[in-house]
Amino acid sequence: MKVLWTILVVALLGMSTALYAQDVATDVDKGAKDTAHATKDATKKTGHATKTAAKDTAKETDKGAKDVAKDTDKGAKDAGKDTEKAAKKTGHGVKKGVDDMGHDVKKGADKTADAVK
Repeated sequence: MKVLWTILVVALLGMSTALYAQDVATDVDKGAKDTAHATKDATKKTGHATKTAAKDTAKETDKGAKDVAKDTDKGAKDAGKDTEKAAKKTGHGVKKGVDDMGHDVKKGADKTADAVK
């Protein structure tokens, strides 16, 4: 009878160990599935956030480029106007200088003509 009880206890312990191992395996499998699901969700959220940030960055870059182009165009027009004003002043000064020089040459020629007479 003792042998029978010993065999029964050993069998019972062996079965409980096998059942416990199955329970642990089930828990590990469930944990792995939960982790995979959470990782998948996090990946989707990160991808969406990255896409949104890229669109926002592209919009702001485009807006900044347009602003720079507008400012550059305005600056070029202002520089053109200033250059035109300076050219007119320079031309006026050259013309006046040439007129004055022509007048002085004429006076000199008249004096020379008077001296020769």
